[in-house]
Amino acid sequence: MILSSKQDLLDARDRISSIVHRTPVLTSSTLNEMTGAEVYFKCENFQRMGAYKMRGASHALSRLSVEQLADGVVTHSSGNFAQAIALAARIKGIKAVIVMPENAPVVKVEAVRGYGAEIIFSGPRPADREEAVHAVINGQGMTFIHPSNDLQVILGNSTCAQELIEEIPGLDIIIAPVGGGGLLAGTALAAHWFSPSTHVWAAEPRNVDDAFRSLQSGKIETNERADTIADGLRTNLGDINFPIIRQLVNKVLLVSEEEIISAMWWVWERMKIIIEPSSAVAVAAVIRYQDQLRGKRIGVIISGGNADVRKLVVSSSERSANPAESKTFATGEK
Repeated sequence: MILSSKQDLLDARDRISSIVHRTPVLTSSTLNEMTGAEVYFKCENFQRMGAYKMRGASHALSRLSVEQLADGVVTHSSGNFAQAIALAARIKGIKAVIVMPENAPVVKVEAVRGYGAEIIFSGPRPADREEAVHAVINGQGMTFIHPSNDLQVILGNSTCAQELIEEIPGLDIIIAPVGGGGLLAGTALAAHWFSPSTHVWAAEPRNVDDAFRSLQSGKIETNERADTIADGLRTNLGDINFPIIRQLVNKVLLVSEEEIISAMWWVWERMKIIIEPSSAVAVAAVIRYQDQLRGKRIGVIISGGNADVRKLVVSSSERSANPAESKTFATGEK
């Protein structure tokens, strides 16, 4: 059951074309030699507000009525969608309230404030966020925009893979990180309509493997804990995006926390670009599962670059003291 037509995806791209950036596609000869594959990175870390979520947020707001825009919008997010809604709302000239968990990265909290949105902090559990959102809706009459389980957000997200497929035709596989499922569902729709021979695989932290288990069981699974450095991937799939993912996504690749951290540092050091841990999950999957990718043309969605550098740099001394970890990624050994 495909929820959207090809024209829906084209319309979404047209609606946000004047707002979002067409981000670059980069390659690494070192990584290609290491894996035996041709790997193309769609770099959404160069997107406005630093992540692909500007696409979904902008498209969702473009679909609101005049009355809804007048009342403003509310969402919950650990950071990137919070920034995206805050910036998209500022561009539209409307009010935005963002519910953020108390443990949200400082860099993302500061960015949301910088874009002019009101922040309400909640506990770390999904139930805590939802309770705070309902209070805002009941008190102010705002429209809720879900970060990932919203069809208009998914359609906006699809524009990232649309651009990648257009620029690099003939991809065998596109790998996207998965948390809430909005990017993965959008990527899968884009491949389905614009490059039917391209498989879509997800990359997920092993510590929060609900998407992996959901595809196995055929129903939405949850995690008892959200213990991963990839803060953008601590959420679960939803009833709107899961049917798309279940139908169109071929595989979920799991990676460890150590592999995520090593992948992030490798990209920082070798490609000279900043990516966040959630993006590094997809890069880590390319390295971890290189035997399955050898000889293929691979697209990788770099979902964002909003890393809390002040916090992550502290771990550099620990990493330098662990040469085995560095060797694992530098050589591709497992």
